[in-house]
Amino acid sequence: MNKERAQWGTRAGFIFAAVGSAIGLGNIWRFPSVAYENGGGAFFLPYLFALLTAGIPLLIMEFTIGQKFRSSAPLSYFKIRKGAEWLGWWQVIVSFVIATYYAVILAWSLSYAYFSLRTTWGEDTEGYLFNSFLKVLPGENAGQIGSIVPNVFYPLVIIWVLALVILFAGVKKGIERANRIFIPLLVVMFGIIVIRAITLENATDGLQAFFEPNWSQLTNGKVWVAAYSQIFFSLSIAFGIMITYASYLPKKTDITNNAFITGFANSGFELLAGIGVFATLGFMAGQLGVPVNEVVTGGIGLAFVVFPQIINEIPTWPNLFGFLFFASLFLAGLTSLISIAEVFISSFQEKFGISRRKSVGFGAGAAALISILYATQGGLYIFDTVDHFINQYGVALAGLVEIIFIAWIARELSVLQNHANSMSDIRLGAWWKICLGLITPIVLGFMMIQTFTTDIQNNYEGYPTSLIMTAGWGISVVAILIGVLFTVFKWKGINSSIPASNNHKGVAK
Repeated sequence: MNKERAQWGTRAGFIFAAVGSAIGLGNIWRFPSVAYENGGGAFFLPYLFALLTAGIPLLIMEFTIGQKFRSSAPLSYFKIRKGAEWLGWWQVIVSFVIATYYAVILAWSLSYAYFSLRTTWGEDTEGYLFNSFLKVLPGENAGQIGSIVPNVFYPLVIIWVLALVILFAGVKKGIERANRIFIPLLVVMFGIIVIRAITLENATDGLQAFFEPNWSQLTNGKVWVAAYSQIFFSLSIAFGIMITYASYLPKKTDITNNAFITGFANSGFELLAGIGVFATLGFMAGQLGVPVNEVVTGGIGLAFVVFPQIINEIPTWPNLFGFLFFASLFLAGLTSLISIAEVFISSFQEKFGISRRKSVGFGAGAAALISILYATQGGLYIFDTVDHFINQYGVALAGLVEIIFIAWIARELSVLQNHANSMSDIRLGAWWKICLGLITPIVLGFMMIQTFTTDIQNNYEGYPTSLIMTAGWGISVVAILIGVLFTVFKWKGINSSIPASNNHKGVAK
């Protein structure tokens, strides 16, 4: 099966796809506010340190695993050590869960791109989002599903049809071709947004607030944890994406260089997003006659409440500005959704020996059906809960387990280092193993303890315990259990009796 494995058409095609996966919604609506709240310009020092000691080393590790074993995440871990297959399936299920709600945010973005042409949201942008568009149930009814909201359901169907078309076309003709178009288009569109933003009145006030360094924050441990958290969650690490994408690389490729390009491209776009967002926030603060800190927000509130307010106030070409912003959100999210779906499509295809078309139909089709849950009146509460718990106790926890397994249990870092060095211009030294074997697991472990303590003491966002136990802790535990369950099935058409790790005896570890 692996002899006929799909392959990227060019190295550039792989980089476009990897960058497309890394650049997502969080680059635009999370990074600017995180940077501002954690020291402004001073935040870039711990951010760069986290990129070089965790982000890029982890990318190199996952690129090497995928390229070396030329398999999906579960089969790659199986080849390292047979008993580790469950870890790969855990990451696959996490990706599946994320795909179900990630598509819904794209549906919102697509709708708002259309709304921006006529500023359909009116003056009360918050009321329009929650009451008119999402028709959200009152807070006391959080946890209930309610009826399907047509405003969300119909664009959601469009999103999944588009994603399925790309995925059905395959790695080279589908994913690579789409990213070669979407990523340059995204950069051009967001570049136009930034140019327009910095020419707005009072834009400099926003940029000053964003870049002005608060050096005292560098002694705050929470700032460093925030930097590592941002890097970790923005690079598509630890849920099988980069292993899967790298498995389509040819037998000879510059792994380390690819990782540096992907990491810095992602961070470059985050910086660009920060400039665009804070320039517009400076404009809005000036229009309202308030300090910039009073209009700073992130996430859904920034994208679908604050930006529509800003668009209402822009003096010239507001509709074009709005369309470009929401179209950028859509493209950034679509390339990420495709990469997330490819994780379970590739894994199902290898595990059960089925065709790609059947795997796409089964995997992505099931995710599409489940995503309808988030297109209901109670979908926002369910989405918020699942997103928090699956990221913290799926992505982050799985990442911690992955690093501990590779570095401390299987002791594969030297093997992977030798493999990467054998074909890369930038050679990995002791720093790489120190980062992965010591620095990253310590920081991730601290993050997990901190988050777990908070979530045990208080219900996330004050939601009902029933919602937290089902859509929160329940989903997190079930993802692990299903991962273990998948190991019961044998690999079809693959000699699974001897893990590949037995083949590198005598290699220094």
